[in-house]
Amino acid sequence: MRIAIMGTRGIPANYGGFETFAEELSVRLVAMGHDVTVYGRSNTIEYSGDTYKGVRLVILPTLNHKYFDTVAHTFLSVFRGLREPYDAVLICNSVNSIFSLVPRLAGQRVAVNVDGLEWQRAKWNKIGQWVYRFSECLATFIPDQVVTDSRFIERYYRNRFGKRSTFIPYGAPTEKTAAGETLKRFGLAPDNYLLYVSRLEPENNAHHVVSAFERVKTKKKLVVVGDAPYNSRYIQQLKRTGDSRILFTGYVFGDGYRELQSHAYLYVQATEVGGTHPALLEGMGFGNCIIAHDVPEHREALGDAGCYYGHRNISMLAEQMQRLLDHPEQVARYREKARERAHREYSWDRVARDYEALFRRMARGH
Repeated sequence: MRIAIMGTRGIPANYGGFETFAEELSVRLVAMGHDVTVYGRSNTIEYSGDTYKGVRLVILPTLNHKYFDTVAHTFLSVFRGLREPYDAVLICNSVNSIFSLVPRLAGQRVAVNVDGLEWQRAKWNKIGQWVYRFSECLATFIPDQVVTDSRFIERYYRNRFGKRSTFIPYGAPTEKTAAGETLKRFGLAPDNYLLYVSRLEPENNAHHVVSAFERVKTKKKLVVVGDAPYNSRYIQQLKRTGDSRILFTGYVFGDGYRELQSHAYLYVQATEVGGTHPALLEGMGFGNCIIAHDVPEHREALGDAGCYYGHRNISMLAEQMQRLLDHPEQVARYREKARERAHREYSWDRVARDYEALFRRMARGH
């Protein structure tokens, strides 16, 4: 089949979850024998080749703006895609739902992966929140198919809109990466740091993790991985911590990111909005002991393979950190359970097969 993936920043992945998803999925679909094109943004992708691991790349300009970057690029992508006889087009992010009308009118089959409840994010003003809510509604009738990556979001669309979606989860890695240059560069040793990974935006609660860690008695470090292009004030506030054990690395991708995930003592998932969070599944796949914010999406993904702290309860998070720091035998048990659950429920190969089956149904007009 001829397949297009639009609505992400593109590949090779160097930003977030949708980009990792596009890379993991597209490379596997190519290995299955399909012709796959991923559309990327000129302000993000620095890779100069026309193909990446067999995936064709189309890099288009965009508006480097918090509110218009995604929609401007997807607008260009859908019109550029009319030149190609795609059997299936996958558009990521519910806000791009309106643009699925363009390929549909041209006779192409379109699926939208809606992601999470983006309107809940604090970074959006009232207009932005309204746009995302309206886009959720559009996703229920403009594209041919709606894809949800968590059962929580699947239920949301069914209960709110009466829309049945196709559930295909996000994937998790399966193999650890050996300790090497990344740990050395940041002055880290295996099992000697706690890890937090996310875009540094208020609703992802990095400030809670920093505050909790400041109360913990340990010689281990806290490594905060991530950044955000439009939140410099919030990031500056985070870095004002007086705790010398806390290290901010900025964005780390690829092998470096996998190395950090592979050798953490424990991993903290503090986010509270969205669907399935990729970093949580990656932490599980790399066999981390995980402390997660107690929200339905995290319960769905992690189950009993980790431990939780109450809603925005910094004291409880600090207590969980200290307990696990004091009891490495509990850490070892959680690590094994997390790894087993990730391999059983969130295989990227299985995700690719499920998308291939969806695209085949779409190509047949179902």
